[in-house]
Amino acid sequence: MKFLPIILRTMFFYFVVLTLYRIMGKREVGKLGIIDLIVSILIAELVAISIENYDQSLWMSLLPIIVLCILQVGLAFLSLNVPKARDFLDGKPSVIIKNGNINFKEMSKQKYNLNDLLMQLRINGIRNLEEVEYAVLENSGQLSIFKKNPLDIPTSYPFAVIIDGKIQDDVLKGLKKNRTWILNILKKQNIELENVFYAFYKGYKTFIIRKSDLN
Repeated sequence: MKFLPIILRTMFFYFVVLTLYRIMGKREVGKLGIIDLIVSILIAELVAISIENYDQSLWMSLLPIIVLCILQVGLAFLSLNVPKARDFLDGKPSVIIKNGNINFKEMSKQKYNLNDLLMQLRINGIRNLEEVEYAVLENSGQLSIFKKNPLDIPTSYPFAVIIDGKIQDDVLKGLKKNRTWILNILKKQNIELENVFYAFYKGYKTFIIRKSDLN
């Protein structure tokens, strides 16, 4: 009976993949990063091949899947601890609409066309661009939208200037600020850069969350 080995392999790999994904961490399917997506596709393909070739050694099918899991966990650890690696692997959010104006340069850089933008706006119930103050293209490809105030009072998008003790130079450049500006703010508040968990600029003010405040 050739059906029995196929059934047993299917059940076996179901629990194997379930266990591996628990190890790799929870992530919403629609918000998978590039690395997560690649690993998911490869694991699915390897499992399918193994079930079809039921006469093949189980270990030979399991080994590449385990290697992919270790690779994904290793890259996740690297991304968590090395900001430059995180930027390379996961990318950075892109401001597509700022102060109601479309950033066509950034759209072109991200290969994100006007039809994509309008579709995302429609999905979020936005009928025209005039309703949007800010729109940010996240790493997952999802568009985060900040609507204009009903009273037409300008709002402010929080720009992350420091993340986990690392100054975000590209954000400062977009704000027409420099490192000296943010370092002077930290100096006035007697805060070390290494102690900053998160700092953002909003409404002409800088808000700082220290690592020591989280303990």
